Amino acid sequence: MKDSVRHEKIILPPSALLNPVPVVMVSCAGPNREFVQDRPNIVTIAWAGTVCSEPPMVSISVRKSRHSHRLMQETGEFVINLVGINLLRACDYCGVRSGAKEDKFAAAKLTAVPAEGLEHAPAILEAPVSLSCKIVSVSGLGSHDLFIAKIVAVTADKYLMDKEGKLCLEKADLVCYSHGDYYQLGRILGFFGYSVASPEAYKRRMTEKAAVVKKDTGKPVNKKNMPQGTPKRKKTT
Repeated sequence: MKDSVRHEKIILPPSALLNPVPVVMVSCAGPNREFVQDRPNIVTIAWAGTVCSEPPMVSISVRKSRHSHRLMQETGEFVINLVGINLLRACDYCGVRSGAKEDKFAAAKLTAVPAEGLEHAPAILEAPVSLSCKIVSVSGLGSHDLFIAKIVAVTADKYLMDKEGKLCLEKADLVCYSHGDYYQLGRILGFFGYSVASPEAYKRRMTEKAAVVKKDTGKPVNKKNMPQGTPKRKKTT
């Protein structure tokens, strides 16, 4: 197919079509846990993102009608829990059920544990990585309110760390969300800066990453699917 035909454009109505996006499980609780309505809860969020690195900050967008909206506003806390494939069914369940009507931790067979650096919001024990967040601002945007929060602590499963103490998220079997469907991450296409890396650096980095993928999944990297622009060694005469 010719590029002129393949890239022929059509006009669509304005909509939230940024894809793919991370799918995360946001846990929270009210200030008085002895009340049923303040018990630990989980809301599934696809509209989440990093907004600052120094200090580390994130954003999540939540509808005002969500049960978790009130809990987070009253305590000023929440925890972003990353989702591996083992948590996907629970993640989806928590996105279609209301915490006002049931205990989603119990229903999804998950464990609420104290979150590092927070007083109220719990973390999900079964999540590979949890980000403890303290809210710094809430902005009403229309259908959703935007919560901006500072990350005050991070906890991760020990198996995600390599011998040098580096966090290897590729071991977590993370999933993402795209246009109504969930997808598992896994196939390595490159790394930040690969387009300008020397052939030697590219080969070394990709070999290291491929070894991790093969060790964790048993599947080798498919060389046919390497990204365009892969550095090639120059021929010598």
